[in-house]
Amino acid sequence: MNKVILVGRLARDPELRTTNTGKSVATFSLAVDRRFKQEGQPTADFFNIVAWGRQAEVICQYLGKGRQIALTGRLQSRSYDAQDGSKRYVTEVVLEEFDFIGSKNDGGGSGYNDNFGGGYNQAPAKAAPQPANNMPLDFDDDFHLMADDDEVPF
Repeated sequence: MNKVILVGRLARDPELRTTNTGKSVATFSLAVDRRFKQEGQPTADFFNIVAWGRQAEVICQYLGKGRQIALTGRLQSRSYDAQDGSKRYVTEVVLEEFDFIGSKNDGGGSGYNDNFGGGYNQAPAKAAPQPANNMPLDFDDDFHLMADDDEVPF
């Protein structure tokens, strides 16, 4: 089972991009407070989140830095070749469902409507998530999607 449940605040405004195939993808960082303080100071973990399709568009439209969100997703690890030729490894959370929490005055964001139904979800995309930040968002011809869990031979 690969399931992640997080509640936190956006550490930066989400970035919306479009793949070469026209699919929307949003990336953002989520700060999640730890239960225990380190040397008396609050501590947070930061997670890279990737949202696809309509979810990506909704998140970019209604959420901004400081806004609170509850989400579920799955952990995904991947690698890519950096511009300097080195191989980079990334672990990120691929968004499956989310809920807006808190009010629009609890942090950033613009135009958030408190009457929005929240709880937005959609079926997870079959396409593999693309790199965040300065990583390319196009698919190579030799890129193969991983098999679903139902297809694992054991």
